[in-house]
Amino acid sequence: MGGVTDSGNSWFGPPDTSAWDTGASGESFARLWRAFMTARVTIASVLLALQASIYALDQPVRGEMILLSVAYFAATLAVRAWARPKRPGSTFDAQWLYTVGIDVVAFSALNFLQFGALNYTPLFALPVLLASVLGPILLALGTAASVTLLLLADAWWVSLEMPGDATARFLQAGLSGSGFFAVALLANQLAQRLTREEQRAHTNQSAARMQTQVNELVIDTLVDGVLVIDTSGIVRAANPASRRLLTAQGEARTAPFVLASQPAWQPLAKLAHLTFERQQPQQADVGLEHASRHARRLQVRTRLAASRDGSEESLCVMFLEDLREMEARVRTEKMAAMGRMSAAVAHEIRNPLAAITQANALLEEDLKDAGHRQLTGMVAQNAQRLARIVEEILNLSRVQEQAPEVQTRALRLDDMVQRICADWAQQNAAGHRLRVVAGTGQTAILFEAEHLRRLMVNLLDNALRYASSADAIQVTTDASSGQVRLLVWSDGQPLEKTVQSHLFEPFFSSESRSSGLGLYICRELCERHGALIGYQRVARQNVEGNEFFVIFRPASADSVLPLAVPDTLF
Repeated sequence: MGGVTDSGNSWFGPPDTSAWDTGASGESFARLWRAFMTARVTIASVLLALQASIYALDQPVRGEMILLSVAYFAATLAVRAWARPKRPGSTFDAQWLYTVGIDVVAFSALNFLQFGALNYTPLFALPVLLASVLGPILLALGTAASVTLLLLADAWWVSLEMPGDATARFLQAGLSGSGFFAVALLANQLAQRLTREEQRAHTNQSAARMQTQVNELVIDTLVDGVLVIDTSGIVRAANPASRRLLTAQGEARTAPFVLASQPAWQPLAKLAHLTFERQQPQQADVGLEHASRHARRLQVRTRLAASRDGSEESLCVMFLEDLREMEARVRTEKMAAMGRMSAAVAHEIRNPLAAITQANALLEEDLKDAGHRQLTGMVAQNAQRLARIVEEILNLSRVQEQAPEVQTRALRLDDMVQRICADWAQQNAAGHRLRVVAGTGQTAILFEAEHLRRLMVNLLDNALRYASSADAIQVTTDASSGQVRLLVWSDGQPLEKTVQSHLFEPFFSSESRSSGLGLYICRELCERHGALIGYQRVARQNVEGNEFFVIFRPASADSVLPLAVPDTLF
């Protein structure tokens, strides 16, 4: 009996007449169906007990009444135990015959076979309600009509035997039939109304559940931390970003938890309390000082979520943002804007500077006086310095404009380092001051050849600028520690702490005659190839010096390409 429900025409009437054909869940239909079946069993047991009581009191009882009560009780038990709920469909379904039909026939027979003043007419309300609540409107009206006809037929039959009370009996049958019609109509309309409300509630619940999932997904992926705090100071919800911002390294805390339970969180608890007290959003910069001396500065914003009628508890939604990340974003935006402006200015300077250099060179050819030639030399020297600054700024612009994912190739580090160092030493006449120690053998790295050249030239120029003596620059490649490293060392003076913290920032330099872009470009190139650059103070051959190290991403053996770098690269 648990077949698929047909939403077409019911065999009792036109389509869409059943209260349960509007998409309501089958669980509610099944629950009501079982309740009606249980009521049928209860009424059958009461009828059987009634007949047994009459027999036990030595009152006249017909054997047909007892047999009918036993048969009806057995039929209701069988339906309750083995039948499965099924809505009326477009085809004839025996389920409604052995539920509604059996009830109507059984109660009609009891009414016809009764003795004395017992009246079984109220029992007809059960099949009428069953058809009205679980079936279409025509099934309900048809059941009420059949009950009315049976009551009229019973009144007519009784009037043949006792003609004196015929009018009263017909009137009673008509009134009972009218009442059953009213019950059928009202019960069916009420069932339809409840079904529509249940369907609407189910739809709203599904939409609310989906909206909740979307909200949770959005909140969990937010970079900013989000806390939901109640009036008792208990954090009911916390997204992963907030847990990362609240706890020190290696710790974890999941909601719910008391916000004031940690001394470091007291500023947040006070801000939440202030939000509830003033009923207004708050904003402040707070510092979280953990016992492990792990400190974090946060920008905190609160919003109050309160019900309009005051029936629900108010909640404080707290947004946390790391001030260091904010400052880093602002600094990055400023650097990007400064880089674009600097590139535009450099382009404008380049052409006039070239004209100045060329004019100075032509002027120098005609000068014989030593003093005049000294002045033209100063012009040439400063023009070259300006040209280097312009080139560094344009190099910075080129690095920023490259795509985030660059196509790298595998290069043997030792071969590239030796060629770059030899070319640099020749151009700067520094071969006597440079020492190269190759120690990676055939190890290959993932790096573009042109970018590696620019990286090493910047590091070597920086080392030459601060080297103090002969044989004071050393370039080493090493793979003994499990990492492929490039080390550029010089015996310069130690850097101050304030200088070390800003080494790789753009436009920062400890010299007034430097643009401060060389190390910044080195860091940008390393990040694009997955490499890491850093600074340390170490001793080489018992001499203290400054060393810049680069840790490369090694290449797999099958990706190593033969070294075929054109000479024009250098």
